[in-house]
Amino acid sequence: MAEPAHLQISPSILAADFAHLARELQAIETADWAHVDVMDAHFVPNLTLGQPVVEALAKVSPVPLDCHLMIDDPDRWAPDYAEAGASSVTFHVEAVADPVGTARAIRAAGARSAMALKPGTPFGPYVDLLPELDMVLVMTVEPGFGGQSFMEDQLAKVREVRAAVRRRGGEIWVQVDGGVAQDTIGRCAEAGADVFVAGSAVYGAENVAAAIADLRRAAADPSEV
Repeated sequence: MAEPAHLQISPSILAADFAHLARELQAIETADWAHVDVMDAHFVPNLTLGQPVVEALAKVSPVPLDCHLMIDDPDRWAPDYAEAGASSVTFHVEAVADPVGTARAIRAAGARSAMALKPGTPFGPYVDLLPELDMVLVMTVEPGFGGQSFMEDQLAKVREVRAAVRRRGGEIWVQVDGGVAQDTIGRCAEAGADVFVAGSAVYGAENVAAAIADLRRAAADPSEV
């Protein structure tokens, strides 16, 4: 049974200054990933950025891009984000028509494939997809907007996903996104998450690098919080 090598921090640029994204990416150079929320105003009621911006960000980011597609028809668009330079591409199971084909297309384009589950979506019906995936994202808020409160009841789903990954074997990361901060990240780690998306907890801090380091410590040893 392979466990993740280390806990990973993926700051969400949804909370960054969109007028200075290159600078904002440099500020998180001590993180593991830059989490890029792609929203189309259809799957979720918000509109952010798309493939051309991701392609530009990939050229200047000091860390790999973790693209979370909150869009309709990810079967059509997900591989394009891998080709644009994203190192990990996440599609929503609620929006995908052919999850196996889409996951394989993402991998074929050179990125890690991942699926995301909204808070109201159970994991059980999708457990057989694990062989096609490199990561499962459990949303701990409703997707669409940053700054929402952490949904404690989603930790049961995190435990369920981690247990399924352990049964299967291999290395599949479990990511949490939404309301992840100094006071919640430890509980996420205890439940089995190992990749943590944090937006305002990082970009809202006075010292971004210190905030990333503090999140790492809190995830590694919740008793210190």
